[in-house]
Amino acid sequence: MGIKSSTSILLLLAGCTVGPNFESPSPWSPDSWFRSTRTEKATAPISLPVAEPIDVEWWAIFNDAELTSLMHRVADANLDVRAADLRLAEARAQRGVTAAGLFPTVNGNGSYTREQVSKNGVLSLLGGGSQATQSNGLGGRQGGIPSTSTIPAFDLFQAGFDASWELDLWGKVRRQVESASAQVDSTTEARRNTLLTSLAELARNYVQLRGLQESERIVRSNLVTAEQAVHLTDERVRGGLATDLDLANARAQAEGTAANLPQLEAQELQAINAVSFLLGAAPGAMAAELETRKPIPPIPPTVPIGLPSELASRRPDIRQADAQLHAATADIGVAEANFFPSVTLSGSVALQATQFSRVFEANALTYGLGPSISIPIFEGGRLTRTLELRKDQAKEAALNYQKTVLQAFHDVDNALIAYRADQLRRDRLVAQSAQSRRALQIANERYRNGLSDFLEVLTAQRTLLQADQDRATATTTVSTDLIMLYKALGGGWQIGEQKS
Repeated sequence: MGIKSSTSILLLLAGCTVGPNFESPSPWSPDSWFRSTRTEKATAPISLPVAEPIDVEWWAIFNDAELTSLMHRVADANLDVRAADLRLAEARAQRGVTAAGLFPTVNGNGSYTREQVSKNGVLSLLGGGSQATQSNGLGGRQGGIPSTSTIPAFDLFQAGFDASWELDLWGKVRRQVESASAQVDSTTEARRNTLLTSLAELARNYVQLRGLQESERIVRSNLVTAEQAVHLTDERVRGGLATDLDLANARAQAEGTAANLPQLEAQELQAINAVSFLLGAAPGAMAAELETRKPIPPIPPTVPIGLPSELASRRPDIRQADAQLHAATADIGVAEANFFPSVTLSGSVALQATQFSRVFEANALTYGLGPSISIPIFEGGRLTRTLELRKDQAKEAALNYQKTVLQAFHDVDNALIAYRADQLRRDRLVAQSAQSRRALQIANERYRNGLSDFLEVLTAQRTLLQADQDRATATTTVSTDLIMLYKALGGGWQIGEQKS
């Protein structure tokens, strides 16, 4: 009855876990996405964010097959993502190491030793057997103290196993496992965030590459116009209708336009290298795939951005902050468990004999079994300070979670503001480009008819080149704004889960 009661008490204690139980905080979120208070009438329809479900493969909205192909390679090829995969595997292995503390430790052992007892050692204190005892007939026999000189060197054979098990009475190991599991979750979210960042960076570099190619096209088109102006001016000089100054200015304009090409070509190659690096490829390895000029990926009429309440469940950094808070909370339980006694059950069973042929006889059996208890009495304040440290770390983790949530909504709001503002700017630049092209046509006509000098043509050419380049840059910026918006919304990392 006593044994059953003791067992019941141990089982009851084994279910006890000290420390606070973790509950994920309810993240703050606005009722709707923030909007800029300023409004400006758009000259053309703009792409509008709508509260609709986000497609995991958000890059498909650009309708660019090459971009989609590149994005699908990131999870397997990007070196940062592959390194994050290894860190995740390490975290899982560490959790397994920690969880091993829940189970007994069993070790097998075997040994052979050749021993010689010291004649001047401990046994000499028992008396070496005097002449009197020997004369009484007791020396070296039962009832007498044997002489150390009668113990020869001997062999000792031993085989068996020993086991120990620290009872997790207060849930210390369970809290350690809980903390390790939360660290696995944190590492998982860090890996997802790395993938999300790599996807956004790849898409941004790809769009910038197409923007540079568009700028190169614009320069080459304007160079053709400038060379035509040189040819026209040269004819007018030969006909006496223009001066050498006009011809020199026309040639200078053409040379200045052509001077933009080497820098643009270099930037294109660097952008291709940036894409190659993100996909773990050597410099220039993707030139054949990307050097053919394609248009800047256009934005769609509407952009699904989901609901504000969904942001916390989608952003990996918020999920990571939640896991880190979980780990810090579990560590408080580990620190509290250190204040309580620890009980360890240990035992050993072995076969021991001085002759190998007798090792497996029943009389060779030797064993030991029993519990041990360790009670912290004086630690110099170490346990108290450790508990205070863990509580402060949990408070810091909670503040970091709040900051991460707040930062996420700021990121989205800033991205929405930039997306709208840059569309308005792009529309103005598109209109400017159209008017600059018309101004160049008028200037050319006036120059041919002798109504103005060549300076008007040069000014119109420079204005058109700058307006076209500004338009291309603005169009590129709008598309990259959309990429940054989806990064802020936390979409895209799910493709890595689909492949795993």
